[in-house]
Amino acid sequence: MHTEFIALQNASPGTHQTLQVMRFGQPGASPKVYVQAALHADEVPAILVAHQLAAKLAVLEASGAINGEIVLVPFANPIGLAQLVQGQHHGRFDLRDGGNFNRGYADLVPKVVTQLQGSLTQDIHENTRIIRHALHHATAELPAQNATQDLKNKLLHLAIDADMVLDLHCDHEAVMHVYGLTPQAPMVEALGAALGARAVLLATESGDSPFDEACTRPWLQLQEMLPGFPIALACFGATVELRGEADTQHTLALQDANGLCNFLAQYGALSQIKTTWPEPQCAATPLSGSEPVTAPCAGVVVFHRQPGDVVAAGDLIADLVDAATGQITPVHCKSSGVLYARAGARWASPGKRLAKIAGTSLARTGKLLSP
Repeated sequence: MHTEFIALQNASPGTHQTLQVMRFGQPGASPKVYVQAALHADEVPAILVAHQLAAKLAVLEASGAINGEIVLVPFANPIGLAQLVQGQHHGRFDLRDGGNFNRGYADLVPKVVTQLQGSLTQDIHENTRIIRHALHHATAELPAQNATQDLKNKLLHLAIDADMVLDLHCDHEAVMHVYGLTPQAPMVEALGAALGARAVLLATESGDSPFDEACTRPWLQLQEMLPGFPIALACFGATVELRGEADTQHTLALQDANGLCNFLAQYGALSQIKTTWPEPQCAATPLSGSEPVTAPCAGVVVFHRQPGDVVAAGDLIADLVDAATGQITPVHCKSSGVLYARAGARWASPGKRLAKIAGTSLARTGKLLSP
């Protein structure tokens, strides 16, 4: 294992932050797997899983069982880790401007498409090499006007030439669930099965350019823009939601690290592991069919359903209790499916998302992820 520290742009004089990057296997070898944890810095179960994974990878590396290179960033957001306001940790949004740390990653295709038109061939493998080089070079030239943009650019630079990108997150209160690209559904479903996911959510574009899609969608876009050349979907990416914010048990972290290793072994990144093919615990559903159950008014939240519950359209999900009168407003869902996540706070303002249901009857458009 080799560990490096990448300096980030200083947010103010006298401060200094770095990205810790752990590398296993043969540098530059294929397949390259990139895994990062806690880009939303308050989603700390991912950090536990990353360190359990690092321990397993160190043992596998010592026995020569890593085929290629695995790059692991055990905490991807030192800026967000340091954001405390009156004792409360705020790691999802940049306190400087309110920007989401997992949105707004660079669209690299306009920067490389003209160049690629003059350099691609009729060899799909050679085209993969050419495209990776162009994307990697483009990330190195991205401008950064502040520390957060510098962080985003450096993370993208680390991952953009990978064969596989896994971004480890969690929700407020949730069961394991996974997001991925619709054209890569079989691998997303296999990842979900390896981790015991209760929801697998697919979209061709979820909106606002989250990290995993900034790595995977360029290949899909280039296929559409350059139809005269054979172009593979050469980067598999997914966002893994490791249950809820309070799920920080060592046993769960080890279980999840084992699941990730099993998945990597299935696809050739690891050897010397007796791989198993667990039965999936859910069918994949479109992210556009996921129902955000929202609060129609303010009130104290009293939930009637738990994460992991299978619900039917019209079921009672929660009550909202008016602070002034005690009046109860029931909140029902519109979709059937698995309630895979719910809010952690028990006070709701109008429009607050209370729960998410992996259904199929809706067909939402636009920005499909939570803000």
